[in-house]
Amino acid sequence: MPEENIVYIGNKPVMNYVLAVVTQMNGGLSEVVLKARGRAISRAVDVAEIVRNRFITDAQVESIDISTEEIMNNEGTNTNVSAIEIQLSRDDTSI
Repeated sequence: MPEENIVYIGNKPVMNYVLAVVTQMNGGLSEVVLKARGRAISRAVDVAEIVRNRFITDAQVESIDISTEEIMNNEGTNTNVSAIEIQLSRDDTSI
């Protein structure tokens, strides 16, 4: 999977990520993957829904993958963090 169709969700406002997804899809990509961890998971869901409902109405959620990632925290111990990948796609014929 090419790296350029991945949008990593962090702490920026939701509309920044919506704009990134819409720009990529209008630029010719038929598939965009949203990736988020921890507290940003709800923001990723918001981004997917806003894109689908307001901007690219023919976009669909192809798949949702959930997982747990182990990351090293400040104290040097490992912490489990939830992660999500939401794959959005649209028909190439509608472009």
